[in-house]
Amino acid sequence: MWKKWSIDRLAALMWVVAALGMTASPAQADIRVLACEPEWGALAREIAGDLATVTVATTAHQDPHRVEARPSLIAAARQADLLVCTGAELEIGWLPLLQRESGNPRIRPGQAGHFEAAAQVGLLEVPVTLDRSQGDIHAAGNPHLHLDPRRLLPVAAALAGRFAGLDPANAGRYRDNERRFARDWEARIADWEQRAAPLRGMPVAVHHRHWAYLIDWLGMEDVVDLEPKPGIDPSAAHLAQVLDRLKHRPVRAVLYASHQSARPARWISQRADIPAIELPFTVGGPRADSLPMLYDTLIERLLAASRP
Repeated sequence: MWKKWSIDRLAALMWVVAALGMTASPAQADIRVLACEPEWGALAREIAGDLATVTVATTAHQDPHRVEARPSLIAAARQADLLVCTGAELEIGWLPLLQRESGNPRIRPGQAGHFEAAAQVGLLEVPVTLDRSQGDIHAAGNPHLHLDPRRLLPVAAALAGRFAGLDPANAGRYRDNERRFARDWEARIADWEQRAAPLRGMPVAVHHRHWAYLIDWLGMEDVVDLEPKPGIDPSAAHLAQVLDRLKHRPVRAVLYASHQSARPARWISQRADIPAIELPFTVGGPRADSLPMLYDTLIERLLAASRP
């Protein structure tokens, strides 16, 4: 009798413990995230972990200014709970169409499911006056903020808050993930800056202004742009003017992104006898399979170009 009572009591206690465990454990969320660019897809995975399914709208081999709103992308937008984009008009050529065609009110501007990284930090190159005749000018400033890893810290904190708002039951997990990311990221930044110290003051030519944040972070000097105006392909006549300018103000390298044509940079490289350096622009580029690898590779390639 005692044995039966003990077994029955033990079974009852185990049922109570299991029931309490089920009520105490937050539900396993599956927030559907659509990230406009690979860097924000990678950051969303860092913050959400297994609580989210992340789809990325673009690749490292695409110009994020120009993306086709294909049917598969519209379907992903239709299902998304959270849209994570750069903002600052970077996606203005395709994102409004995607939002409209998806018919998803959750990811429209002003809604909890719409998140812009550029809204979380100060931007460089904010124009004093806006004149579209000057080329592809962004009214809010240069949107390519991810190329300064320091700016990812406030973006990560804000993104964790957004996840927590959408999924309060798991708010603690998002906050813990963000704190872990921040500790690791600050240590990585210190290491990158130490390694990149020889780059300070290094003069370079660039194909496009999207390297502004990288150059500002590492203390380099942008001497000349290959584009006559932002977003305008350089002509042979303009490249000849750039070459003439470099005779009076030499640079150590000409930089271009892996999604850009290499021809203008190589044209300058051959005639000015300087290296043309292809740099990964985002996660998924050459030797940049993760966020840390992106900055590792950027610094390694720049250091190689800086050596005599």
